[in-house]
Amino acid sequence: MRNGNEALNQIVEKSALDADFRQRLIADPKATISDELGVTLADSMNIEIHESDMQTVHLALPPAVDLSDEQLEAVAAGLCCCGW
Repeated sequence: MRNGNEALNQIVEKSALDADFRQRLIADPKATISDELGVTLADSMNIEIHESDMQTVHLALPPAVDLSDEQLEAVAAGLCCCGW
């Protein structure tokens, strides 16, 4: 089983090498990620794609600290707590 970081790295690496995949990811990130990883993402999950360029860097902050005990355990184990 991949952890959240490994899954994210897989998506990012493929988007850098496969232009068609990148366009599908931009157009419909949830379906594209779900198909690529073979997982079902929660209906409540929202995924936004941001493309960086040489003048813009996007920084993703972790969720606020109001995580459940189960989510905190997943984070501590190196897993994503976001339903992946």
